Amino acid sequence: MEMLIVVTLIGLMVGVSFPSVSSGVDTLRLSSGADSVASFLNAALNRAERRQQVVEVTVSKAENKLTMRSTEKGFLRELTMPAGVTVESDQRVFLYPGGTVPRIAVELANKRGMRRLVRVDPMTGVPEIETLQEAAR
Repeated sequence: MEMLIVVTLIGLMVGVSFPSVSSGVDTLRLSSGADSVASFLNAALNRAERRQQVVEVTVSKAENKLTMRSTEKGFLRELTMPAGVTVESDQRVFLYPGGTVPRIAVELANKRGMRRLVRVDPMTGVPEIETLQEAAR
């Protein structure tokens, strides 16, 4: 009888704490994805400037990934989003060496409706991560 009570209490504690733990994991995946996108965009900007090459950055909602290509033969980098994180828009930009930084913004979302916007500031050329309002449920 005591064992049944202990197992019931443990089950109750797990049932109560599971939603908050799963929400925390989803938030970590979204934050990790946003950090990865910011690093990816920064790498593309650096490659254009340091190697003096035109770099194409493609954001694909259908494939849920970002792709970077340059004029260097065989150069291709891809960033696939973590499980549960989706890219919310399609975009394609070219980064020119010595040119102005184009307006780049990548919106990410998770299945709980939380969203992050990773955008490159055209004045400084630095990627920034912004938390957006949660979508209405």
